[in-house]
Amino acid sequence: YMRMVPNMVVAAPMNEMELRNMLFTASYYDKGPFSIRYPRGNGVGMDIDFPFENIEIGKGRMLREGKRVAVISIGHVGNLATEAMSFLEKENIFTSHFDMRFLKPIDEKLLHHAFTNYPVILTIEDGVLKGGLADAVSVFKNKNNYQNRLVTLGIPDEFIEHGSQAELYKVCGFDVDSIQKLIKVNYK
Repeated sequence: YMRMVPNMVVAAPMNEMELRNMLFTASYYDKGPFSIRYPRGNGVGMDIDFPFENIEIGKGRMLREGKRVAVISIGHVGNLATEAMSFLEKENIFTSHFDMRFLKPIDEKLLHHAFTNYPVILTIEDGVLKGGLADAVSVFKNKNNYQNRLVTLGIPDEFIEHGSQAELYKVCGFDVDSIQKLIKVNYK
């Protein structure tokens, strides 16, 4: 819902180091409101004993280069995608992975690269599909007349029961096993 607010920066870190650096970046940002979305529970354990880094607002990053399928994730769920891709590499399935970092402003240069080089684009988010990354990428795709297959994983437009993070990821279809299966189906 923050994506709809004018001049709002919407960020989601993939791990503890990024959360730390996004907070640092936000503390110096003076052009409008800045929101950072992070999941409940524990962060992905990383050594955070490094100097703070300013992150370029609206700039995503390529985490892994592969073929056929470009996985575009935002936030913590990118760690699940990374784990799924590591398993798939043992089966000689190599996909690309892009961490958007920012939902708004969105990295259009990165999206052009993905849509130009991969026939299948898979978005993964641990937020609602409507108004989230799936919507933003779909709008970008349509605005630029790309014909790629777009597959989206996230929280559907329905009430989801309570449960642990792992249980809810499975129910919503973006746990490690579900991500692997979906990549395999689309890798052909």
